[in-house]
Amino acid sequence: MYVCICNAIRETELRCAARRCRGSAESIYGALGRTPQCRQCLDDAEDIIADELASAGMGIAAAA
Repeated sequence: MYVCICNAIRETELRCAARRCRGSAESIYGALGRTPQCRQCLDDAEDIIADELASAGMGIAAAA
């Protein structure tokens, strides 16, 4: 499934980047070499990133 249509970012690509990089959706988009365009995807992207970090045991509590 595409998370970001403007940048053609798929959910699997975003999850993989979230495991490698830390930060907000915007910073992870940057790590992928892309920038948010219309910004409508950012809330969903943040949710996916949080879910990926939690499932990998790298949530906020683990980072502290």
